[in-house]
Amino acid sequence: MASIQTQDWVTLVRNQVSTIQGYAKVLVDLTVGSILRGIVEANAAVTIWLQGLIMQVLAITRAATSSGADLDSWVADFGVTRLAAVAATGTVTFSRFTTTQQGLVPLTAVVQTADGTQQFSVVVDTTNPAYNATLGGYVLAAGVPSVNVPVVAVTAGAAGNAVAGAVTTIVGAISGVDTVTNVAAFANGADAESDPALRTRFIAYIASLSKATKAAVGYAITSLQQGLVYSLTENQTYGGTAQYGYFFVVVDDGTGSPSSTLLASVSNAIDAVRPLCSSFGVFAPVVVSASVAMTATIAAGYDPVATKALITTALKNYINSLKLGQTLTYSRLAQVAYDASPGVTNITGVTLNGGTADLPATSLQVVKWNSVTVS
Repeated sequence: MASIQTQDWVTLVRNQVSTIQGYAKVLVDLTVGSILRGIVEANAAVTIWLQGLIMQVLAITRAATSSGADLDSWVADFGVTRLAAVAATGTVTFSRFTTTQQGLVPLTAVVQTADGTQQFSVVVDTTNPAYNATLGGYVLAAGVPSVNVPVVAVTAGAAGNAVAGAVTTIVGAISGVDTVTNVAAFANGADAESDPALRTRFIAYIASLSKATKAAVGYAITSLQQGLVYSLTENQTYGGTAQYGYFFVVVDDGTGSPSSTLLASVSNAIDAVRPLCSSFGVFAPVVVSASVAMTATIAAGYDPVATKALITTALKNYINSLKLGQTLTYSRLAQVAYDASPGVTNITGVTLNGGTADLPATSLQVVKWNSVTVS
């Protein structure tokens, strides 16, 4: 788009005065407070307003400058929509003090964080041994003090990523159940796609219109849901043998173990844009396990147990944030530990899988933590 030159109010007044004086045949009164000066200033004010309207129209009619609902409307004309927010999920533990009778955590149960800002609903998990479809919930048999139950955030978004121990309140009463907590943090909630991310994906959409290209395949994959990363290898089988006309994709949703449903969705999306007479495969990444151990010295005035727990969580989150093919650098582990809390004064004895070398990953692999020990 061509650059539009705007003028401020003072410049508009000055230019009008100069033009009038240049064309006037007799003396004119353009002093401050005169009638003609008032007309000139009024014209300048109206021009400033019109300039503002023009700039606003330009801002909302270009994907590069529009935002929010205007950007949604703009890309919708091309069939592109913003990726929705993702609700955080996790596991909470319901416990009780008296175990003489059978208890039940119903599917209608709701729990929340201590400050009440985030609520989570119990959801069905048919693979959970405690789940009973007939009773409509999770059973605590007589003598069983607690049960682990899956929950999902009532409100989708990154705000639902509760830290470990944050979920402590049962909304309403559950007969025979006394407490609830989340031992592990919730880390898979995501806000709706941001404006910059949507603009980037829209550019990928435009680049993919030719179809049968790497850009087209990439756009098809990344438009399924937020957080997907992938690697694409051409003219080679997954096993490494040369095969012209074949390509394979390794895709990860951040867990290291994408579901078969997601892999099938990726396959269908690629099939819609793949080149004619080509074949392809879609695979989950191979998980490279990382075992980290270290010794932390904690400053006086800090709770050693809580501080070491912060270090452990920070290390787990960092390792699990690595993308496909990204190496876990040994020297970075100490930095992550120091950054976890100002109470960390020294980190020693750092080992990664029993050694002090980096843990590499190929484009088929992703590094995930297996064990993290902070003593």
